[in-house]
Amino acid sequence: MSEKHIEDSSAPLIEHLTELRSRLIRSLLAFVIMMMICFAVAESIFEFLALPMKDAMIDRGMDPTLIFTGAHKVFFTYISVSLFGGFFLSFPIIASQLWRFVAPGLYKSEQKALLPFLIASPVLFLIGAAFAYYAAIPLALDFFIGFAKQAGEGSSEISIELLPAVDEYLSLTMKFVLAFGICFQLPVALTLMGKAGLVNSQGLIDYRKYAVVGLLVVAALFTPPDVFSMLLLFVVIFSLYEVSIWLVKSVEKKREEKLRAEGYFDDDDFEEDFEDNPDETPETSR
Repeated sequence: MSEKHIEDSSAPLIEHLTELRSRLIRSLLAFVIMMMICFAVAESIFEFLALPMKDAMIDRGMDPTLIFTGAHKVFFTYISVSLFGGFFLSFPIIASQLWRFVAPGLYKSEQKALLPFLIASPVLFLIGAAFAYYAAIPLALDFFIGFAKQAGEGSSEISIELLPAVDEYLSLTMKFVLAFGICFQLPVALTLMGKAGLVNSQGLIDYRKYAVVGLLVVAALFTPPDVFSMLLLFVVIFSLYEVSIWLVKSVEKKREEKLRAEGYFDDDDFEEDFEDNPDETPETSR
């Protein structure tokens, strides 16, 4: 291979690396700018995040007070809030930079197929985060505070009083929001895999019992160490798993209609192939 040919072949790689660096720099700048904006209003953001705790304590007849257990924790709590808010605000910009880097290497049909999933992903994440904030966190806090209050009232020899720490509550809230936001990506992931022929609806149905075990493990890892939160997240994820089966079925139906219209799909031959290879999709069996 000549030296000129080596230089020509390495040029596109250098161009891609240069573009990748520029995209990463823009994404990082967007994150830093959004984080600084969030730090300026960190107190207001924290007050919004603390509303579920405030409402739960008031409903239980308690004084809505959160405490700091160290002088340095005030600053680091606001930093955590800024990082959390900065990621949320900069995520659309980061996603757009990623899309602009990947899109030129895709065919038009591939871009049209992938774009809906890129749009659905942040939308589902926001829905999951909203579900955690408005439903899961209030239910969990009501359970925890109610249990702690009963423990305090039932103790006659030692005084037990609930004094929630700010940093611990913030950690719990962010863990819930991120857990539900990530788990709400399940329909996007499975539908995309179904569109690529990596999974099929019948396989998801057949392996449902194994999925239950796996989803329980995921729920236990993403939630605080209590059965209530784990079961709550599990119910949500399993519901999304069932929705994913329906979505994969719709993808398979559209693929089958396309193959039939193009003359590549025959019902009799497909039934014989499916009996021999039930895990194959119509596309993979051809």
